[in-house]
Amino acid sequence: MDEFDLIVIGAGAAGLMCAGTAATYGKSVVVIDHAEKAGKKILISGGGRCNFTNRFATAGDFISSNPHFCKSALARFTAADFIGMVERAGIKYHERDHGQLFCDDSAREIVELLLRPCREHGVNMQLNCTIGSIQNNGRFVVDTDRGTFRASALVIATGGLSIPKMGATPFGIRLAEQFGLQIVPTVAGLAPFTFTGREKESLKALAGISLDVSVHCRGKSFAEAMLFTHRGLSGPAMLQISSYWQPGDTLEIDLLPGIDVEALLAEKRQSRPQAMLATILSEQLPKRLVQLLCESHISDMRMSQMSERTMGEVAIRLHCWRLKPNGTEGYRTAEVTVGGIDTNELSSKTMEAKKVPGLYFIGEVVDVTGHLGGFNFQWAWSSGYAAALAIAGHI
Repeated sequence: MDEFDLIVIGAGAAGLMCAGTAATYGKSVVVIDHAEKAGKKILISGGGRCNFTNRFATAGDFISSNPHFCKSALARFTAADFIGMVERAGIKYHERDHGQLFCDDSAREIVELLLRPCREHGVNMQLNCTIGSIQNNGRFVVDTDRGTFRASALVIATGGLSIPKMGATPFGIRLAEQFGLQIVPTVAGLAPFTFTGREKESLKALAGISLDVSVHCRGKSFAEAMLFTHRGLSGPAMLQISSYWQPGDTLEIDLLPGIDVEALLAEKRQSRPQAMLATILSEQLPKRLVQLLCESHISDMRMSQMSERTMGEVAIRLHCWRLKPNGTEGYRTAEVTVGGIDTNELSSKTMEAKKVPGLYFIGEVVDVTGHLGGFNFQWAWSSGYAAALAIAGHI
């Protein structure tokens, strides 16, 4: 039976951050994961370049039943702190829209950044390792096909349910339930929308078209790109709002954000009275989209025929195109899981379970979900660091 100060289950972003930090502070650590390699989701993230954080990350960029829970960990280890790690390692990176930071070269550099302190401080990596049972008899006892491991501290960093083909499982949720912790029901987040029937067929004809929109649902709005797909709607704007959308909700999409459509049409009626409405709109929107709108929502006519009322109605249609998805693509393509371990069960300062001393939950398995754009990685770094400091006695 192998004895350690800390057992970390999960060799993803949060788990590696926690293991490396705790080991740096002198703790003996074993990391256990059923995957054959560490950091698998890191490697595929950001198109292989890993959107490793967001320069502007704040607590307001996260979804949780308790929106204040993430503040402590985010303040203790900030985006600037992780950027400092990246720069000290000599990793070249660049900034895209909205403060998103990506590696210039490869996500492998981030995995190597996390593995380096693990190697240097003797972290025992047990990959491709299957867990049989976990017990707590004063010390945590983890029975695996590689033997039995014991430690006074156990960190669960098993992630959420998104992308099961990458090995995602409900392991962390089930373990929390085993120890009597409450769970906030989980749903797929940052997932494309799907449609059925006639709406699906009409949108399918627009597959491949992308445009900047503003989408509204449940009091939230995002102004980013929208992409039409063979199944429905994707792109950053749709992925963002999907984390708030609930079955039965209608999306309100502004197809021309920042443009006063009514004023534009009034000007075109004056300057180009013989032009068709579809022609005018095609100068602002993709032609295939205009064709769809004219077939189902807007009557095409000459600009000279448009009354003030008609122009107002067209403006409303374009600024508030209402679509009702039948669902999302679910965990199969979702980037994150919304919900998880109820934050009321955990210390926001240390990530330790209040009912079970020595048991910690970090990363995506917790009911803290970031927006698209590097926020979920920042939560992994921050929560992993907070737990490691607590275990090392520095909190």
